[in-house]
Amino acid sequence: MKLANLFAGISDRFASSAPSRFASGAGQRAPAELDALLLWPALGLLLFGMVMVYSASIAMAEGSKFTNYSPYFFLVRHGFFLAIGLVAGVMAFQIPVRFWQQIAPWLFVAGVVMLAVVLIPHVGRSVNGAQRWIPLGPVNLQPSELMKFFAALYAADYTTRKLADMDSFRRGFVPMAVVMMLVGGLLLREPDFGAFVVIISIAMGVLFLGGINARLFGILFVVLLAAFAVLILTSPYRRERLFGFMDPWQDAYGKGYQLSHALIAFGRGEWFGVGLGASVEKLFYLPEAHTDFLLAVIAEELGLVGVTFVIFLFALVVQRAFAIGRQAIVLERVFGGLAAQGIGIWLGVQSFINMGVNMGLLPTKGLTLPMMSFGGSGILANCVALAVLLRVDYENRSVMRGVRI
Repeated sequence: MKLANLFAGISDRFASSAPSRFASGAGQRAPAELDALLLWPALGLLLFGMVMVYSASIAMAEGSKFTNYSPYFFLVRHGFFLAIGLVAGVMAFQIPVRFWQQIAPWLFVAGVVMLAVVLIPHVGRSVNGAQRWIPLGPVNLQPSELMKFFAALYAADYTTRKLADMDSFRRGFVPMAVVMMLVGGLLLREPDFGAFVVIISIAMGVLFLGGINARLFGILFVVLLAAFAVLILTSPYRRERLFGFMDPWQDAYGKGYQLSHALIAFGRGEWFGVGLGASVEKLFYLPEAHTDFLLAVIAEELGLVGVTFVIFLFALVVQRAFAIGRQAIVLERVFGGLAAQGIGIWLGVQSFINMGVNMGLLPTKGLTLPMMSFGGSGILANCVALAVLLRVDYENRSVMRGVRI
């Protein structure tokens, strides 16, 4: 409740302290309320994620010489990242949507530069064969996480500017395709195929919602599927993951190791789970239990009921993102509407892929569960994106009440 009041207070103060921005007539002021169906599920996922990160990481923290054997190591770091993310979200909420539109291209350029910097030898940090992080003292920055947010804003800005050209392949699609190929090339060099899929989904989804020619979109969709198939089949480690996904028990100690233990965790959880903190699979059996396979730990400890609750909260957040975006477009605030829906696509696609991987419905892929998994860059990007969603909704309410933004 305190956090909701804080957001509301900031909204109220921002409205009352800037009359020139809200020239709306005598006695009128901007509404202070926020969308409870977006705010509370999002906060619920963030806080529940912190609890489950702690539960999933205790054994790893106690068993690693790099954590000084403290069981609270990952909890403290995750709490620190979450605090920074919430502060950044409060600050981002105060920024008008029109300003986000103005800086969207520059944020996208900054994201491309960071993706290039991470590939420079002795600058980017490599873990398990992937070079995805830029070390910044005690923390590591993962540019691909920030790039998802930048891509949603850039795609919304691009589509808004090109609305009249959405039926044109050369003027409407080609420029976006060129920059996305550049981003995709950098991501595949890391390699980070999962982030590449999410960012392409954001760009294509926003173009589709922006009114790109349906026939052209269908052709491009088929071409993209063929391109993904080629990328998978021409990469030995991606091929191995695909074959391991098709029958994880055939090589349960090799290609199918992660998936087989995730499925064991789901099986042990049954309806109500074995109890919070009582997971066996997190005891060094299930790799990356606090990041990529957090849902499997939730399934084991809290059962089908816990997993269903998480899915329900994600569905609420994504539904509200699309509803807020649709409302903004009706109010002729096209950039805000497309940005909100782009964020909804991002959170929906990434959570769907992560859940599908954990349940054995999709091949194993290194994507975290948004708002829940351990990771500073991801939490920061998610919190700022949620703040932008709340800001779009806030401005929608202001316009409907006759308050000029």
